[in-house]
Amino acid sequence: VKGVKTGLFGGVQGGTLLGENRNRHNGVAARKVCGGRSSAAVAAPSNTTQHQRAGHMADIRKRTSRTGATSYQVRVRLRGYPQQTATFERLTDARKWATQTEAAIREGRHFQHAEAKKRTVAEMIDRYTQDVLPTKGKQKYTQGHQLDYWRTELGPYLLTDLTPDRIAKARDKFAKSKTLRGTMQPATVVRYLAALSHVCTVAVKEWGWLDDNPCRKVTKPKEPRGRVRFLSDDERTRLLDACRQSSNPFLYTAVVLSLSTGARRMEIMSLTWPQVDLERRAAVLHDTKNGERRVLPLAGPALSLLRERAKTRAKDTDLLFPGNTRRKADGTLGEIKPVDLVFAFQNAMKEAGIENFRWHDLRHSAASYLAMNGASLAEIAEVLGHKTLAMVKRYAHMSEPHTAGVVERMNKAIFGEGE
Repeated sequence: VKGVKTGLFGGVQGGTLLGENRNRHNGVAARKVCGGRSSAAVAAPSNTTQHQRAGHMADIRKRTSRTGATSYQVRVRLRGYPQQTATFERLTDARKWATQTEAAIREGRHFQHAEAKKRTVAEMIDRYTQDVLPTKGKQKYTQGHQLDYWRTELGPYLLTDLTPDRIAKARDKFAKSKTLRGTMQPATVVRYLAALSHVCTVAVKEWGWLDDNPCRKVTKPKEPRGRVRFLSDDERTRLLDACRQSSNPFLYTAVVLSLSTGARRMEIMSLTWPQVDLERRAAVLHDTKNGERRVLPLAGPALSLLRERAKTRAKDTDLLFPGNTRRKADGTLGEIKPVDLVFAFQNAMKEAGIENFRWHDLRHSAASYLAMNGASLAEIAEVLGHKTLAMVKRYAHMSEPHTAGVVERMNKAIFGEGE
């Protein structure tokens, strides 16, 4: 193979050029014959030396194989960056690539695109699973399951092929899949898209594997309005009576605590005595869904029940609601975990004759009672531990009588009694 390298904008920088006589503004190729083979002596153009002094250079070498095929090898060298090379069949393509590559390197785009060409979606998800997912707390299990789906559907594709269209097709396939409850809910599809989107965001911001997040261009299904099912006064009385008569000694206290504080089921079940301060009338949640600490004010029957339970607390665990200890295969005692009250709660619901009600609806009931007793949306969000008001707007209509009363008092103060 005989080689020739030309300047980025024409001219030849040495080597051999077969069958050509060229005059250019920045170099002259003169044909000569030696040893039965044609070659060209080259005068190096002056601008090439200037490029090298400026810390950058792009050159093109013409190569002819033994079969007579011609190709052009491009080298782009910029100070502080690794050399980039590529080979083309046409000189115009080689020049175009050299110009674009040098510009992309200067603008910080080239190496991101290069990573996307050699990395797959599976590699991106695997790195996220290893480096980022362990920091997600309890959500790592749910998100890990969500990412398993994307790894299965899109894993083999290169990141350059991770397009909005391909993601949308995988989204639609997931949305049409069946569950034990029927069709996939829009909210579930949104959560799965959010998991993939965060992986792409990290790949853009921290790893430089992507130029942009393709999930931003994928439409999310519209979620239905949040469920608001709360206990009426009569239902609440019947449920509390059934819980009080339950054979499970923890059920009544746990339900009262849920209605009183609006805490989630596992926040209640995982409470320990060191988190409870009966003197300050508060319990501190360290591990919450949004990752922030939250204080549960304790008042009324909930406070009284905890004071009574503190007198008979278990000595072998700090849990307020401990489950039974199970022995391991070697005969030693295993870790004591929170009691499971789902079965006892369902039995109490049947005894009370209440339908279409879940444990999480105790949280909705607490929020509804707060709204009906004049609490603002900001106050409800603070009690429930929501960072924004979006999640508590579903309770806004329940505070309308209170809001109307506030407006009425304001009008009387300004305009008098009126009619």
